[in-house]
Amino acid sequence: MTDRSPLAPAAFPELPPIAGVTLRVARARYKNWDRCDLTYAELAEGTAVAGVTTQSKCPSPEVEWCRDAIPLGAARALVVNAGNANAFTGRRGRAAVEAIAAKVANHLTCQPSDIFISSTGVIGVPLPVDKAEAGLEAAFTAEPCGWEDAAATIGTTDTYPKGARVSAMIGETRVELVGIIKGSGMIAPDMATMLGYIFTDAAIDHKLLQQLLSAANRRTFSCITVDSDTSTSDTVLAFATGQAGNAVLASMDDAGADAFAAALHDICLQLAHLVVRDGEGATKFVEIAVEGADSDQSAHRIAMSIANSPLVKTAIAGEDANWGRVVAAIGKAGEPADRDKLSIRFGATQVATGGLAVEGYDEAPVAAHLKGQDIAIGVDLGLGEGRATVWTCDLTHGYISINADYRS
Repeated sequence: MTDRSPLAPAAFPELPPIAGVTLRVARARYKNWDRCDLTYAELAEGTAVAGVTTQSKCPSPEVEWCRDAIPLGAARALVVNAGNANAFTGRRGRAAVEAIAAKVANHLTCQPSDIFISSTGVIGVPLPVDKAEAGLEAAFTAEPCGWEDAAATIGTTDTYPKGARVSAMIGETRVELVGIIKGSGMIAPDMATMLGYIFTDAAIDHKLLQQLLSAANRRTFSCITVDSDTSTSDTVLAFATGQAGNAVLASMDDAGADAFAAALHDICLQLAHLVVRDGEGATKFVEIAVEGADSDQSAHRIAMSIANSPLVKTAIAGEDANWGRVVAAIGKAGEPADRDKLSIRFGATQVATGGLAVEGYDEAPVAAHLKGQDIAIGVDLGLGEGRATVWTCDLTHGYISINADYRS
């Protein structure tokens, strides 16, 4: 990992073990580096699975494999390869995925469709099957590891391992949720290079788990952007081992379903924010809240237009309260907007309203706000009840430096 992001948490959190999940890491040596790059999570029989994947029209074979397997609802293992995305690799890429699934399924005596696979790294290079199989052999016999090692192993340009936890009460039973995620650049998940995995000991039907994950995704992972680029490999999977012993959740009418839904949303939001805080070259974490739009969907598109604007992002990097760039980003979004009803704020300070700058506004508090690490931009379109919040980071020369020599 490169120099730690200035927006990173002080330390990796204390995460509890999840009954029914055993983690191991190994060296497959997908790149010329001295680190583990294969993560293997073994899951108890009866584990339910749900997932969301990239909307890229050029998905990796791993994404296609997961898409086919998710509706079946059952999982026994997860394999994550770091350093090689195995995307745009034709039949060789698909054959590598099939070989990995077959090897793990044979090891666990289960169906290949019970094995979930992700790969991340350089696009266009077939995943070497011999290295993957050797890495799996090493993983099968490796000592179990903790969440921090697993989180570090799935990373590529990440500057710190990312993890989060939440708990919830289902009736009298406490259930735990733990998540790890990787992502730093090529981050504009439209789902559903971001890979996220959530593990819980809750007992929940896979169809309800899918419903809840899809809902949480729409307000978390699909509301972040670093650079407007959607990966070929973006995947978020949720695994529920059922080991907590609660009455199985099968519908939102069941006691505890609301609490579990809230916990799942919470952990997804924590993980999404951790990705933005590790945006390549980032020095500022930016929240953009849009209200008063024609609809929630319109508000979301406007917010993402602002979040993805290089002019807005570089102004924030330069700590310049150039609200005119926000106006431009709103205007280009293609959504209903009325210049003379528009209001914009930086932090708590209103800077523009009614098509004009606020007369005599004091820029000093705005300048002070922009010198901080957490930046808030608010927009009120004055048209309706639609609202949305998205999160992004600033754009610095560091982003160029990281991506100019990524393959080397």
